[in-house]
Amino acid sequence: MALNMQVGAVPKMKAKICMVGDSGVGKTSLVRRFVLDYFDDRYIITLGTKVTKKQVLLRETPLGTPMELTLTIWDIMGQESFRELLKEAYFYGANGLLAVIDVTDTGTLLAIDRWIKLARGVAGKVPVHIIVNKVDLQNKITFSSDDVVPIARDLEASISFTSAKTGEKVEDSFEVIASAIVQARFLKGLGLRSRRKTQ
Repeated sequence: MALNMQVGAVPKMKAKICMVGDSGVGKTSLVRRFVLDYFDDRYIITLGTKVTKKQVLLRETPLGTPMELTLTIWDIMGQESFRELLKEAYFYGANGLLAVIDVTDTGTLLAIDRWIKLARGVAGKVPVHIIVNKVDLQNKITFSSDDVVPIARDLEASISFTSAKTGEKVEDSFEVIASAIVQARFLKGLGLRSRRKTQ
């Protein structure tokens, strides 16, 4: 993750975020909503991987000043066989994970632990934010926040409940993982060393 800082300028950082989760949970729809503010309810299977970029401005950072992040968002097909085939290339260099669950499908909740462990096996212990998607489908919900919290606690992950269809909490979710990535970098002292060198 590169950090580019100039005196008097807003610090800039690049970060790779990988979307993980079973097919049909809404990974692609969440990315589309975040990047384009657009929702398409036609179901399209992601063929391989798709990479999207978006810049975000974090107003609160460990520097005490705003920071601009260029997020490279990687979206992968959710089939397990495909996941195993591409895991090294897909997860290599990841700075954070957005782990997506479908609130109408308990199986996607049970599978998320395997997804995150697979990713961390390649990328290391990077920050994770769990997105419980499709909260707009109130009459089809199959599990509650009480079922998600213990899993998130074990994985040291944060949680949000979203709807790609309505846009509810989607932008917040991407900002949460972006903030966690910045925080993790500065806790390691890497960003602070870079800052001292450029002053």
